[in-house]
Parts: sequence; C-alpha cells; structure tokens
Amino acid sequence: MRISELSRRSGVSIPTIKYYLRDGLLPAGRPTAANQADYDEDHVRRLRLIRSLIGVRGLSVSATRDVLAAVDEQQGDVHLLLGLVLGALPVERSGRPPRRDGAAEPAGAGADAGDAAEDVAALTAEMGWKTSPNPPAAQVVAETLETMRALGVDYDWRSLVPYAELADRAARLDLDQLRDAGDPLQQAERAVLLTVLLEPALLALRRLAQEHHSALRFGNG
Repeated sequence: MRISELSRRSGVSIPTIKYYLRDGLLPAGRPTAANQADYDEDHVRRLRLIRSLIGVRGLSVSATRDVLAAVDEQQGDVHLLLGLVLGALPVERSGRPPRRDGAAEPAGAGADAGDAAEDVAALTAEMGWKTSPNPPAAQVVAETLETMRALGVDYDWRSLVPYAELADRAARLDLDQLRDAGDPLQQAERAVLLTVLLEPALLALRRLAQEHHSALRFGNG
C-alpha cells in the first residue's frame, strides 16, 4: 500500500508517519520509485502499537523507541512482550529487558519501607502470583501501604487479599480478550488499550458501586 493508504488504515497522519520513519520507530517501506515506497500489514500493526504506546500509555518517542527495540527482539515470547509494552518490566537503554535474575533495589528506605515490601511479598505468595523481581506495580503497592501506616491506618497485606482476588479475576478477563489478536504486535496493542484505557472506567465503576451500596446501607430510601 502507499503511504496515504497506510495513514488511512492506521489512523496516523502522513507527516507523523514520515517522522517515525526518519526517527527509526517505523521500518522503511519497499522502494518503488524516487521518494516512493510500498508498505504492508506489518507497518499497519507497528503504527498502531506506536500510537498506543505514545498516545495511550503516554511514553515519549525516545522511550517508545527503546520499548520497540525490545519488542523486536522478544516477539517469540508473548509474556515478556506484554510485560515490556505495559511497563511491568523496565527496558534498559540497550533496548533489552534487564536480566531476570538481576533484582533491582526496592524503592524507599527504612524499616517502614522494608515492612511494606515484605507485605507485598507475602501478598503475592498468598495469591500464588509469580512475577519478575521488584516489578513497578509491587513498589506502588508497598509505597501505598507505607503511606497508610504513616497516617496511622492499620492496614497490612491481609487486608488487600480480597482486592487482590478481584484483581486476579480482572487480569484473567484482560488476557481472555487477547485471544482473537492475530499476532504478538496486535496482542501488545490490545493489551495497552485494555489496560490503560479501561483503568479510569474500572475506578469509576468502583465509585458507582460504592454509591449504590452506601445508599442501601446508610441512605434514607
């Protein structure tokens, strides 16, 4: 297809496509004449993933380039690919994910931070979850627990188990929706869209449910 058709199919403007070509995010097309090239379905899928990473996940062009470099090397490993595009695994500047046996230092310091990190480890063990060493999401949970304790809220990993069970069900639903994607790039794009775009809706659904159950328990009819 010509670049105009590529633009129409991908939803990305021609000037932006040319920028991605110059910057190395998008592979060059097959030359057909001076200043002309043909593109194929791989370019469409790549552009959609780029658009998802930049426009939906909010990555910079530089960070997107690093993620795509890692994706190119890991297309045979869908699990690792999804971790890269969703940010569950960090990407080194080389474009490769870090060694799986090289655990990073946890964020935070002091006894409270250590206690919170131990709580997250206990929670993931209780749930039977197998994750990479010190994933960013685990650090968020640890920092949240640390903040709650600093504010005097008695909250530990056991309090999070019912929420973790809900999250487990939600994650299964997310991955079920990747079944129809035809290849790893499509799966990666859909995973970004489902994860990032749905998160505000999931939070809003929680608020609606809270309002409903508050009315049932405390309302006056």
